Amino acid sequence: MAQGLAMSWAEWGRHDAVALAGLVRRGEVSPTALMAQAAAASGRVDGRIAAVLEIFADVLANPEVDGPAHDGALYGVPMLLKDMGSGLKGRTQQSGSKLTKAFVVPETDPTIANFLAGGLVPLGRSACPEFGLTFDTATDIDAVRVTRNPWNLAHTPGGSSGGSAAAVAAGVVPVGMSGDGGGSTRIPAAFTGLIGLKASRGRVPRGFSHNEYGTRVSADGVVTRTVRDTAAVYERLVRMPKGGSFIRMGEPKESYLAAIERAPGTLRIGISTGMWGRGVATDPVVAERVRQVGRAMEALGHQVEEVADGDICDWEVMWRSYITAWIHGAALLDDRARALGIEPQELSSYLTPITYRHFLGAQRYDKRDILRMMADNNTVTRQFGRVFDRYDLLLTPTLAIRVPEANGPYSLLRDEDLDVWVGRLADACRYTMPGNETGLPGISVPAGLDGDGLPIGAQFYGAWGEEALLMQVAAQLERAQPGWFNQMPPVHVSTE
Repeated sequence: MAQGLAMSWAEWGRHDAVALAGLVRRGEVSPTALMAQAAAASGRVDGRIAAVLEIFADVLANPEVDGPAHDGALYGVPMLLKDMGSGLKGRTQQSGSKLTKAFVVPETDPTIANFLAGGLVPLGRSACPEFGLTFDTATDIDAVRVTRNPWNLAHTPGGSSGGSAAAVAAGVVPVGMSGDGGGSTRIPAAFTGLIGLKASRGRVPRGFSHNEYGTRVSADGVVTRTVRDTAAVYERLVRMPKGGSFIRMGEPKESYLAAIERAPGTLRIGISTGMWGRGVATDPVVAERVRQVGRAMEALGHQVEEVADGDICDWEVMWRSYITAWIHGAALLDDRARALGIEPQELSSYLTPITYRHFLGAQRYDKRDILRMMADNNTVTRQFGRVFDRYDLLLTPTLAIRVPEANGPYSLLRDEDLDVWVGRLADACRYTMPGNETGLPGISVPAGLDGDGLPIGAQFYGAWGEEALLMQVAAQLERAQPGWFNQMPPVHVSTE
């Protein structure tokens, strides 16, 4: 047993959220003890990975402060909140930016209310890049802060939910909040060997200041080490308050925890490691690992078939639509600045170089571009829909690249041309961004390590509303290939 703590670090590292909740339910450990252990875990590793921005002192002293439900299936389990997106009333939320460094959440958003209803205890905040605009979690608020991958500290854990992923992979907490507008749940899951599910558009409630009509691409979620933890969190996460969604998916057809206990029937799986409209080929090591996943699925009895790029969608239309939405989304930063008493001409002093270029780039779009973007979205979404007339699932890499260096080519702190930078980002994220454009659900699962000992992720897409099937397949693969899942990186609370 760790000195003064509820359990040894080896035990802590073995327990997922479902297991910890079971200990609480049986009276073997208290929520207060779990908070203390998680805070101590952060102290053991965060000096190396820079994933945790804050531990809430009042929650550490009293886990009941924010009202986690005692009848929630995960009561007493600590988690980290991503420092942007849906927020918890009274907590600081900086969104990785000097512009919003003093922002305090005015009202608890429905997603966070769902975490609390499930019994989870938000213990602190995890790092993210400025406004979630990339998958390299490096910020410059009061000083440059680079979040690092516990598998190799020279590399990024991904993003924008990079702090959550690094902390979960290193064993600080079993669950970290994520958000996904271009792959920001799935990418860090892939880079750190975790499970990351992006739900269908309209399945998870949005924050009060967000809506699917204006920002269709994003969905809150979690990163976890086990499929059952993902299923257990989503049991509550998908509860939709009245008025909680403009585009509402409706209630799930069954319990996710029940679904993952049984194998799916024989599935038709399309596989693609193609160009997807980009000019650079996918890393061959990544492509081969995904084909290994395809062979594993065939060994489980599924039918796996290659899909040609041209049979998926019109890629020129897809990228025109998504990149317009991506860059144009920065147009309202001037309104946000004015609300804080900052003049728009001063924004360059408050934003990282690439974020500021997003703001300038947003000015090039007019109403015709936005109307065309909406028409393009209709076209591409229907085209992707036809893919799922032929297949139950689509298997791809999560990222077209292997894990890059931290504060490297995808960092917002770089000083270069916006279009060059966005092109590089889209090349890497070619397999995740279409899921945000179309609102399809997708899950990233671990697919083993590359020759440098860094994780590779594989992604399954399903038709709209098929989160249960995605978790079911992930659980089937987890049982068949346990060596790929829930692995311990070199930087971990149990080894420090």
